[in-house]
Formats: sequence, structure tokens, C-alpha cells
Amino acid sequence: MQTKSIPAIEEFIKALEPVIRRVVREELTAIAEQKPEVFQVAPDSPVYNDLLDLRDRNKSGELEFSSHEEVWE
Repeated sequence: MQTKSIPAIEEFIKALEPVIRRVVREELTAIAEQKPEVFQVAPDSPVYNDLLDLRDRNKSGELEFSSHEEVWE
């Protein structure tokens, strides 16, 4: 009887990581939609202004994001 080989742990993690990231992103989005008070930022805070700037730049296509690999190389 021939057994199937189990992929190396590194390969398994590499395949699993994007799935975990997607699930976490989807869950955070769901929480933010269901309980918006959890993610409140004061309108007079610097973070609020930065978030508005990011939103506007994203809408206009000015943002360029780095991949996970690029960030951690």
C-alpha cells in the first residue's frame, strides 16, 4: 500500500496563511458592521485625520500596497 506524503510544514503554513488572513479580515469587517462602537476613533484625533486621508487616497487610486513577502523580506 502506497501512502501519500505529507507536505512540509513550511509549505503547509505558506498555503494556510492567506486563508487565515482572509478569514480574520472578514471577521473584523463583520464585527465592525455589527458593532461599530468597537472601532470608534475621535474625530479630533490625528488617527481620524490619517484614516480619512487614506480613504480618500484609496478612492482616487493613489495608494500602492506591498505584499506580505515584500514587507517581511
